[in-house]
Amino acid sequence: MEAAPDLLTKIRERGELVWGGDIQGGEPYVFEDPKDPKRGVIGFETEIAAGLAARLGVRARFFQADWSTLVPSLERGDFDVALNGLEDTPSRRDRILVSVPYFVFGETLAVRAGSTAGSLDDLSGGRIGTLNQSYGYDVLKARGFEPALYEGVFEPYSDLGLGRADGVLLDHIIADRYGCPRKDVRCLPADVARGVYVVGIPRGEASLKTTIDAALEDMIAKGELRAILERWRLWDDRQIELSKPRPSPPPSVPAPAEPAAWTMAQAELFFRGALTTLGLSIAAFALALPIGLGLALARLERSRGLRLLATAYIEAFRGTPLLLQLYVLYFGLAPIVKLGPVTAAILGLGLNYAAYEAELHRGAILAVPPGQTEAARSLGLSRLQTLRHVLLPQSFRIALPAMTNDFVALLKDSSLVSVLTVVELTKRMTIAAIDLRSWIGPGLACALLYFSMSYPLARLAQRLERTLHRGGHEHPA
Repeated sequence: MEAAPDLLTKIRERGELVWGGDIQGGEPYVFEDPKDPKRGVIGFETEIAAGLAARLGVRARFFQADWSTLVPSLERGDFDVALNGLEDTPSRRDRILVSVPYFVFGETLAVRAGSTAGSLDDLSGGRIGTLNQSYGYDVLKARGFEPALYEGVFEPYSDLGLGRADGVLLDHIIADRYGCPRKDVRCLPADVARGVYVVGIPRGEASLKTTIDAALEDMIAKGELRAILERWRLWDDRQIELSKPRPSPPPSVPAPAEPAAWTMAQAELFFRGALTTLGLSIAAFALALPIGLGLALARLERSRGLRLLATAYIEAFRGTPLLLQLYVLYFGLAPIVKLGPVTAAILGLGLNYAAYEAELHRGAILAVPPGQTEAARSLGLSRLQTLRHVLLPQSFRIALPAMTNDFVALLKDSSLVSVLTVVELTKRMTIAAIDLRSWIGPGLACALLYFSMSYPLARLAQRLERTLHRGGHEHPA
């Protein structure tokens, strides 16, 4: 039986090198051309990928992936190599092969304008923002910080300027473009640490690594890499280190002897994440219920203007993604209203689910037999009294099973609030998956906790439905 061809052979046979990256990283890494989006992606790493592909005798093709999961996606085989600001760290070397460096970066610490902090030590105990699974995250953890994790490069500096963070630690490329130019941010001059960007290669593909290394070294020797970096205004004195041999990753972060093990401490963190999820969900639903009921009553009012306003609210919140609403509420409105992450999460979930509760309550009120209203009026009850003592008690009873189901849905949708740096259950799972270097254990633990919270509620909803169904068919003797 012939041995299966290695990845390098497959690349040459198909005639393309598929490289993974994340457009969300923005300029100058890899991003859509703002002048001509149809042109495809551009950026200094796009040009490096093209140079590598040319030396392999193939064309380059970009594959969009989430930056925080580049390594797992590479291990899955979604693309041939990862090339998107992938930092050389001991934990990554334990999982994949890494090429020789193609860029040297410095970790830049940014603080608020007017801050007296002159180093990372001066911010001890403060809230320091960085990207999830980044080199900055490793540095902060090694220095005893619990970082605030962001998904994008603009958001941490926005929070810093607004006073919702005490500092931001990110690669100088990001800091120079998104942080330092801001008037409300001050970047400290000295690098907190230095690291390098490398091409990620699947473990076991030694021939591809050798070829990628040779291609990068050829680009360095011929000045092609320097020309690319200068074209994107990235060449500086740090890049002189590219010509020096780097047999091991930068020493700024201690290399773990082995992957972290599942311990009671990890389990405790998961339970804390579950409590955070449950607390956010309860608070958000407590907000959604009265707002939803108010909107339902407004839609049943005689006033056309009130009905239109309630309808506009409901359609706006039901017709746009919850994730978008959270971004607008926390980041978009920040210059006007500076909400904390937890407050914004509760408000965002509550306002969104209020739209769904409104339609639920409206339908339940309309489901009350008209004879109930007529009987109340014949007894001389006012409209408000009829609503309070006759319609709402019965409609609430009708809506209760569906409300329970909505709470279960909200419980799961709360996973989206991680974009606001809230570490709830799903975010805790992704952090643990990287620390443990496995998605199976953390994923199962996360699923078990969600199930343990949602299943009893789902069963309660089914029981209520059966009870109400039986009650609706009962007749007096």
